[in-house]
Amino acid sequence: MRVSHLCVSASAVLLAFACKKAETTPEPAPSASVAAATPAPAPIPAGPRADDMTLPALGPVPIPEDNPMSEAKVNLGHQLFFDKRLSADGSRACYSCHLNADGTGGHDPVATGAKGKVLTRHSPVMWNVGYLPKLYWDGRADSLEAQGTAAWAGGNMGVGKENLEAKAKEIAKIKGYKKSFELAFPGKGVTPETIIQAISAYERTLVCDDTAYDKFAKGDKSALSAQQKEGLELFMGKAGCVACHAPPYFSLAYFGKEGAFFNVGRGIKDKKKEEVDVGRQTVTKKDSDWAAFKPPTLRNVSKSPPYFHDGSEHTLEDAVRFMAGGGFKNDNLSPLLSDKQLKDPEISAIVSFLGALECKGELKEPKLP
Repeated sequence: MRVSHLCVSASAVLLAFACKKAETTPEPAPSASVAAATPAPAPIPAGPRADDMTLPALGPVPIPEDNPMSEAKVNLGHQLFFDKRLSADGSRACYSCHLNADGTGGHDPVATGAKGKVLTRHSPVMWNVGYLPKLYWDGRADSLEAQGTAAWAGGNMGVGKENLEAKAKEIAKIKGYKKSFELAFPGKGVTPETIIQAISAYERTLVCDDTAYDKFAKGDKSALSAQQKEGLELFMGKAGCVACHAPPYFSLAYFGKEGAFFNVGRGIKDKKKEEVDVGRQTVTKKDSDWAAFKPPTLRNVSKSPPYFHDGSEHTLEDAVRFMAGGGFKNDNLSPLLSDKQLKDPEISAIVSFLGALECKGELKEPKLP
């Protein structure tokens, strides 16, 4: 995936949050997995007023050279994203785990795949997924195409890697798809690769850049309420949320080629060590990545409970309170976390600000062939 224009260090991005009147800026946050030995950051000084902040906007979605966009390809991918016939038993489509009613995130704490298979992690929101350099909670996929293939073959759709060719032939027999594939992929037809490329192209169109925050960042100071502005100031300052959830993506996982992964202690309490989902460590084999996960985007977070990789928190207020309280203590807890000593009105202000990240669009169900 071509992501050179997004390969900006988190430090550079955080330094861009300059205030027209402020004399200090928050310390920059790291842009990769944080080892437990990393020194804890200095206390965050009082930040600028919301109306004085200079906030970044989203740029264009990076498009890989080997899967260029076209209207025909996006339209085809849109249909395939909603088509349950892609799954092993005809019970699940990609959309099944990313419903509009759930903010395009998962409805249940953990996803359910084809044949009723209960999976191990929560389904994240789809908005702005095309910006991510690493996919899955543990970052094991390097592109939407790699993630889509793994989900299709694996537990989500249940087809099996060895059966993808046969499933593609089934799709090719569906009246209406033959012409669509010829328009999108002249001379290539229906193959596992063209199916996944079409779905990935559609997913790259799922951009959320029209929230109240985006309007505010572009200069409309009336787009946020007084409480939301207070929440933004806390988010960027005292609460330290920006350390892992920097704008405009509201997650450091979108910055740089390697993404970012943090241990916040979720999924560890009351479990034996061998029972814990070790997250990023499965990919890197590094002790410092034990139980570290991608920080999810906070865009549409108010519409997409439950929260965390295991879907273990059911309200946004409780999720904010957990993070602001310093997470759950363990040997690999990120040093970015500490108890910020926030009062209830401050928690409420942050939750109110997060409501300003609600995405206005929805995934439109297409007519299937």
